[in-house]
Amino acid sequence: MKNHLSNRINSMATSATLAMAAKARELKSEGKDIIGLSLGEPDFNIPDFIKEAAKQAVDDNYSSYSPVDGYADLKQAIANKFKRDNGLTYGLNQIVVSTGAKQSLANIAMVMLNQGDEVILPAPYWVSYSDIVKLAEGVPVEVATSIDTDFKMTPEQLEKAITPKTKMIWFSSPCNPSGSVYNEEELEGLAVVLRKHPNIFVVSDEIYEHINFRGGHVSIANIDGMYDRTITVNGVSKAFAMTGWRIGYIGAPEWIAKACTKFQGQITSGANAIAQRATIAALEAPVSSIKYMIDEFHKRRDLVLALLGEIKGFNLNVPEGAFYVFPDISGFFGKTLNGSLINNASDFSLYLLEHANVATVTGEAFGNPNCIRISYAASEKELREAIGRIKAVL
Repeated sequence: MKNHLSNRINSMATSATLAMAAKARELKSEGKDIIGLSLGEPDFNIPDFIKEAAKQAVDDNYSSYSPVDGYADLKQAIANKFKRDNGLTYGLNQIVVSTGAKQSLANIAMVMLNQGDEVILPAPYWVSYSDIVKLAEGVPVEVATSIDTDFKMTPEQLEKAITPKTKMIWFSSPCNPSGSVYNEEELEGLAVVLRKHPNIFVVSDEIYEHINFRGGHVSIANIDGMYDRTITVNGVSKAFAMTGWRIGYIGAPEWIAKACTKFQGQITSGANAIAQRATIAALEAPVSSIKYMIDEFHKRRDLVLALLGEIKGFNLNVPEGAFYVFPDISGFFGKTLNGSLINNASDFSLYLLEHANVATVTGEAFGNPNCIRISYAASEKELREAIGRIKAVL
C-alpha cells in the first residue's frame, strides 16, 4: 500500500519525540512502570484565570468560525505582549494566529521557500524544523555546534554556511532541545553577518522565552537591521502550560503575514475560537502570574544537573532556559551494557527505555548524534526516581 502514498509522506520522518512518547504509552499499557522524560510538555495545570476565560467564552457563544488570522482583540493582546515583553512594535496586519506554533512554522516554510532554497539550522534544532523545510521543498543545512559552545552557532559558522541558495535561518532561543539562550551580544554577532546578506530571512522561535533562568529575553528582531527580515514565532503552549489548546502566532513583515493568512485560509482557516479567547486572558496577565512555574523549572534544572553529574559518562553544560538538559553521552559509544552494544544515541536512548524504564529522546532527531534530550517537565519525585534508575543500569 505504501506505493500508493505520495513521495512526500513516504520521505517524511516520524517525529522522534512523539514516537518515543507513543512507545512509552504502549509499554505502560502493558503494565511496565515507565517514567516519561521525552515530551516537551509542562506538567502543571493551566492557571485558573485562563480556565475562567474559556468558560466565559463558551457562555458567550464563541462557536462560529473565527477570522482566518485570529480575532482582532486577540491580535491586539499579542501586539501589546510583543511591545511589553520584547520591545517590538507590530500592527494587527503583521500578526497571524495559528493552530499552534508548529502550524506557524509550516505556514512560513510554505509561503517563503521554493524548491532548492537552503535553510540554515544550527544543530541541535527542534525536531520538526528539518522535515517542515523538506515538505516545502527546501534544503536543510545543518550547522553543527557542541557542548563546548553551549550549543550556540558562532558568526564564523554562519558565514561559512551561507551560499547563493541560502534563503533563511531558523533557530530557537531558549533552544529546544539544548536549553541554550542567545544573549544580545551573540545575536548582534549573527546580525553582523546577516547584514552583509540582505536577502536572507530569519525565523526566531521564541516559544520558551519566559522559561528563562538568566533574566531578560532578547529578540533578534530588536537588533539593528533585523526587524524587516525576521519572523518572530511564539505561542502559549509552554509558558502557560496550554499545550493542548493549540495556539501559536507570528509577528512579521506585513507581506509575509498576508501570505501566511492566505495559505492558512486554504488549510485550516482560523484557530479554535474558545482557545483564542482564553489566550487573550493569558497574554494580558502580567508575567509574574506564571513565575511559580518558572521558579519550579529552575529548581528542577539544578536538581537534574546535580543528579546526572553523579553519573560517569554524562558530559553536561548548564542550560539557561526551557526545560531540557542535553547531555553528551558519546563516551558510551562502542561499549556493551547488559548485553546491548551502544553504537549511537538512539541505541543509548532505547537502552534506557528497555533497562531503566525511562523514556528520553535521541539527539539524532535534533541533529546532534552525540546527545540525548531529557525533559525535566516532571515532578521532583519522578525525576529522582528516573535518574536513580538510569544511574543503576549504567
